[in-house]
Amino acid sequence: MILKKQRVKSLASLNNAEKAKAYAFLLLKFRLRSENELKSRLKQKGFSEELSQDTVNFLKDREFIDDRVFARGWVAARLKRPFGLRKIKQELVQKGLDQEIIGDSLSQIKEHYNESQIVSQLAQQRFSKLKGIEPLKAKGCLNLKY
Repeated sequence: MILKKQRVKSLASLNNAEKAKAYAFLLLKFRLRSENELKSRLKQKGFSEELSQDTVNFLKDREFIDDRVFARGWVAARLKRPFGLRKIKQELVQKGLDQEIIGDSLSQIKEHYNESQIVSQLAQQRFSKLKGIEPLKAKGCLNLKY
């Protein structure tokens, strides 16, 4: 009887492990994720801390997730839309990436990224949209949200 209960428990935990992996693969299907982000989403879904960590380790060992690859991809995607480096760094910190990984990713980009040119371009776009609007309304529209 005790053996039967243990077997049922191990089957249930195996079932949870498979569910956690399936959910993790579903998340990865849409976009790359950081280790911390994936672990948080698994815990949010109701999986235990231990099972979430085991799942992340499983994916990491098989190279389905890699924070360095994630950081490079995130930075590249954000630079296609005009984002500043400070904003990108803030997002990477929120994703739970290590400072060293963030620094490496951003230092590679800084060589080829002219932030002042991007800021100038954004300002010109914003001002061109405000032509012909009353000055007080235009001033209200310039409140930038960062």
